[in-house]
Amino acid sequence: MLMKRKTIIALLLIPQYFLIKIFSYNPEFIENYYSNGLYPILSKIFRYILGWLPFSFGDVIYAFAIIYSVRWIYNNRKRLLKNTKQWFIEVFAVISIFYFVFHLFWGLNYYRLPLHKNLDLKHDYTTEQLVYVTKKLIEESNKYQLKITNNDTLKVKIPYSKPEIFKRTQNGYNNLKQLFPHLKYYPKSIKKSLFSYPLTYMGFSGYLNPLTNEAQVDAIIPIYRFPTTTAHEIAHQLGYAAENEANFIGCLASINNDDIYFKYTGYTFGLRFCLNEIYRRDESLYEDLITNVNIGILKNYEEVRLFWEAHQNPAEPIFKLFYGNFLKANKQDKGMESYSYVVALLVNYFKNKPNLTNHYND
Repeated sequence: MLMKRKTIIALLLIPQYFLIKIFSYNPEFIENYYSNGLYPILSKIFRYILGWLPFSFGDVIYAFAIIYSVRWIYNNRKRLLKNTKQWFIEVFAVISIFYFVFHLFWGLNYYRLPLHKNLDLKHDYTTEQLVYVTKKLIEESNKYQLKITNNDTLKVKIPYSKPEIFKRTQNGYNNLKQLFPHLKYYPKSIKKSLFSYPLTYMGFSGYLNPLTNEAQVDAIIPIYRFPTTTAHEIAHQLGYAAENEANFIGCLASINNDDIYFKYTGYTFGLRFCLNEIYRRDESLYEDLITNVNIGILKNYEEVRLFWEAHQNPAEPIFKLFYGNFLKANKQDKGMESYSYVVALLVNYFKNKPNLTNHYND
């Protein structure tokens, strides 16, 4: 009887797959009934239940699952040879359950309407528009770097602890919700990942646990990257699964924060994406623009680059290839390259703003 139930659960993976395929071609339905209907309720429930915990409950679940899986495979290694069919039924029953829970609790957000449609933004832009916005971002980045350090050659050192940054990040979302009410963020559930070291060597700075809706941030990344990474993961938590959209929202949330250090990280975060895109299009134009960026900002960029270089390992490309294919399977056709599409959102959002500085207090 038990094996019959496991067989049914395993076979349910097939209709689930086709149902998700149907959903993926109906983004308006997902947007209205899931991303702005069921999901916010589920997300808040998880954040109320787990947000107060000082550690990542989801990471504990992952650790237990890994240990249990290794133990189960070891204990059942002989049965694999004797009864392969039963072994595969049990494995696919687990996969079927995870597939269902993943999409119910968060994964359907991959198939919602693109953010540029919700914001009525174009999805393409010219090099001239890119250069215009980049120059404005340089202007704002230089302004805040100089305000903080009083010396354009000094890199900015953020004076807050990481738990303080978690608390202060919410202010940016409180301000941003005045422009975009759907970005209201309460209660918070942001944690330092218990797997920060392996996460770093895999090449990732954070992630959202889809099973517990906790936002995880790599605890050992440079403190300069902590505000925008935290804001990025909160965007995922609010239901924006696409990486380019989470980067864009994280950038805006940091820029709209009352804190000057958050503003600085937000502007320089957006600037880095735009400069990288200009370099890809025209190296000589990039060389002309980079001379206008304060040396202190370039030192912050260098700090991050050196950090990731110091934590490279031979397996990192494999992890990124796996994640890139995962993104492609979830309607992000460019995989890991979709990160660069934040430039389209930044340019089309800022190109008609003569002054990028927001209306909140400096």
